[in-house]
Amino acid sequence: MRIEGENGAPVSPGSSAASNSSADEMIENENQSLRDRVADLEKKVHEQTDEIMCLRSTLADVLRRISTIEGARALANNHAGGRATPTKDTVRLRHNNSDSARDVSKRASSYLPGRSPSSTQIRGAHEASKPFNSSPHLRVTFSRRGVHYQSTSSLYSDGHSSSSVSPAPSPSPTQANNPHPVHTARHTTPSPSPFASPARPHQLGVLNKRWASTSDFATPAHHQYHHLAPSPTPTNSQLARRPNSGSLHNLNHLRSSNSQLNLSRHGAKEAQYNGEEGIVKMYLRGRPINLYVPTPMRETYVPNGPSSSPPAKLKLEWVYGYRGRDCRNNVYQLPTGEIVYFVAAVVVLYNVEDQMQRHYLGHTDDIKCLAVHPNKLLIATGQTAGHDRRDARPHIRVWDSVSLNTLHVIGISDIERSVACLAFSKADGGSLLVAVDEAPDHNMSVWDWSRGERGYKLLETKCSADQVLAVDFSPVDRSTIITCGKNHISFWNYESGMLAKRMGVFENRERPKYVTSISFTDTGNVISGDSNGNLLIWQRGGNTVYKMVRGAHDGPVFSILVQKDGGIITGGKDGRIVEWDRDLERTGNVIEIPEQYGSPRVVTSGRGSQLVVGTTRNCVLGGTFTFPLRPVMQGHTEELWALAPHPGHHQFLTAGYDRTCYLWDTMAHTIVWSKDIGEHAQSAAFSNNGEIVIIGTTSGRWFVMDSETREMYSQHQDGNEPIQVLKFSPNGQYLAVGSRDNNIYIYQVSEDCRKYTRVGRCQGHSSFVTHLDWSADSQFLQTNSGDYELLFWNAGLCRQIAQTSQMRDVEWATQSCTLTFATLGIWPEGTDGTDINTCAKANQMDLLATGDDFGKIKLFASPACQQRARCLEYGGHSSHVTAVGFLQDDSRMISTGGRDTAVMQWVVSSNSSSSHR
Repeated sequence: MRIEGENGAPVSPGSSAASNSSADEMIENENQSLRDRVADLEKKVHEQTDEIMCLRSTLADVLRRISTIEGARALANNHAGGRATPTKDTVRLRHNNSDSARDVSKRASSYLPGRSPSSTQIRGAHEASKPFNSSPHLRVTFSRRGVHYQSTSSLYSDGHSSSSVSPAPSPSPTQANNPHPVHTARHTTPSPSPFASPARPHQLGVLNKRWASTSDFATPAHHQYHHLAPSPTPTNSQLARRPNSGSLHNLNHLRSSNSQLNLSRHGAKEAQYNGEEGIVKMYLRGRPINLYVPTPMRETYVPNGPSSSPPAKLKLEWVYGYRGRDCRNNVYQLPTGEIVYFVAAVVVLYNVEDQMQRHYLGHTDDIKCLAVHPNKLLIATGQTAGHDRRDARPHIRVWDSVSLNTLHVIGISDIERSVACLAFSKADGGSLLVAVDEAPDHNMSVWDWSRGERGYKLLETKCSADQVLAVDFSPVDRSTIITCGKNHISFWNYESGMLAKRMGVFENRERPKYVTSISFTDTGNVISGDSNGNLLIWQRGGNTVYKMVRGAHDGPVFSILVQKDGGIITGGKDGRIVEWDRDLERTGNVIEIPEQYGSPRVVTSGRGSQLVVGTTRNCVLGGTFTFPLRPVMQGHTEELWALAPHPGHHQFLTAGYDRTCYLWDTMAHTIVWSKDIGEHAQSAAFSNNGEIVIIGTTSGRWFVMDSETREMYSQHQDGNEPIQVLKFSPNGQYLAVGSRDNNIYIYQVSEDCRKYTRVGRCQGHSSFVTHLDWSADSQFLQTNSGDYELLFWNAGLCRQIAQTSQMRDVEWATQSCTLTFATLGIWPEGTDGTDINTCAKANQMDLLATGDDFGKIKLFASPACQQRARCLEYGGHSSHVTAVGFLQDDSRMISTGGRDTAVMQWVVSSNSSSSHR
């Protein structure tokens, strides 16, 4: 064979082979050079991505700080009594939301702390727009104002932030009721993914929302108690007094004839007023309750007349608590320095360094899961089904962590029971969102969340018949999803428009009852932790175990954190946080969490080398392997009932079924002290000087404790039923103890509130005592019971006052009883008498607050003696609100949730559009 070169000269085979080898070497060198260049480009891309994220975080932090300063100025002006003049930007925000949604600088001002809360909703505006009397002799009409604010009591409302004025509205199912639809800002669809549907769905209609206004009231009526100067003890002249018959004869005749009509609305009877006797009769579950109208009001009182608007409004300032007892993967550190987590129906963004909280209030019931987008700015949260069939359906909300604006509401009609877990895709930049329903089939759905107002569901499939605990996308394979839970770990892959499922194969290894946690290494391998305390590595693309570490923890592995350098940190039920290298070899670094804080439920990276840990006892901790963990946030772990504001300081006490009492400082937002009392707590009260606190338990026992040293002075037993309510008399000489055994026990107080001598027992209720109030002169009691009774007592004699009409003009020191003439208007239509759990009147303002079974707090003008009185409504709690109370200077109000274990602190600010007194 003859081989010739380019000039025709013969070439030997040896030289040809050498030439080929040289060419291959050159190609290999070129390929290596290309690979190095690609690696350098990828490194630069990652660096630029980090720089962009840093710039975004810096911008977000600057906007937050600017809003904080402006909010502080607004709050200072408000406390100084000045009325802030709306700026041009503020007016534009209120009336042109579409512009503000497109402009970041304008949108950022929508969550200024000093602005009106978006979680308010005004009730009674519909009734206020009608005349309250149809007679031709008397006709009263009302006008409505046009300034509107948002309400978070609706699923489609968008009042997400406790510090926002009017952010961009979120979706609503129809435009039929909104003649001026408001458009939200759109986000461009991220890079294509294998889940993308070839056919784009029809464009959803622009969705509207429901609006309400803090100024959307009728003309405020004159305060009903302005001219009332009650006498502590009723006199015969007061009892004999009757309305004059002069010029008011026609009005009384008209009122009497109208009040005798037994109207029905939604099956509930209207209140009836007998003007001659001064008795108004209201109905709860068809049972009549007689309430006596104070003498100065008898001539002019109309049950369905106009009511005053509340003289103040609330803004959520601080939330105490965290939900870690039954939720996972719900604590993250944002680039802005804020820790994001949730409790009840509130997502908290907490900046520990600045000691500031912001709150996303878009949800209507319990939040169960949380996921952070790869850009670290967008957040998705999923909730459970709630009380309201429409507004509290389970769904997912995708929102902006900077502006707190809702971007998309997903799965309203697709999720059956609750959203168990969520995850954004990672390999394609977060264009997809996967969610698992807690329904019996545990359906898993994949969403193109940014397409349309409600997102677009790409596919849905049955995930597992057993409980699913976690779901996540692979960071390197965009079509790979992993789920785990009871008796399974599943590997899902998208093929031909469908999800193909492969179960994890444990081979000859022990199969765990639960696979409790999953995470990914930077190479795409899966690390799982199980209920046996073992760690397993599943190689990328496979479903068999590649490596196993036995006994990583003594009990279930709750959390697996893979750090940027490849190191691994795990947390387990044994209360230990263990550090591993990238080959799952122990480094020797271990953190033992004190038992009082619980076990680590989730471990995530904080700033620098810091760790942020959420625990099973509802605590959030921060620290490193070098410095011990310290509590960042603590909360109750079981149902919460007892609340007692301090009479002299900006402090309050809470206690519940977790046997723990906490004394909180409202200014420092910290726990002053805590004490384990060894029993379920039901009620609490401070002595008038604040030196002694009384704790009532569910066993009928109550404790006398020093409020500073926590020293127990004595304990007493009154029956075997829970102590429902405790209250000192205004003069400090008596203590009333209301029990679930239907009795009220009266004690005489001596020796600086350290000694208690029983005076007697008030018997007469046919059901358990729910609320009680002392008269201003410490002579009388008014009490409510579980069967809707309102009884009055002579406290010194422990005798019931049979002639209740004598008590119509008594002045009461507090207003915690929910069934009185002064609280007639707090009861909504169709109520069953148990819906309202708590009631409290402000100390220096004519303001009344209530908490109900639906997680709502309402503000009324006091007294609320007209049916369906106007109110402001606030959300945040996801369980029945068990107690509300004002601090001694009325600067703040505290509310406690029952099973949501949350304690919320609200700033009370005067409403300039309302009459104060």
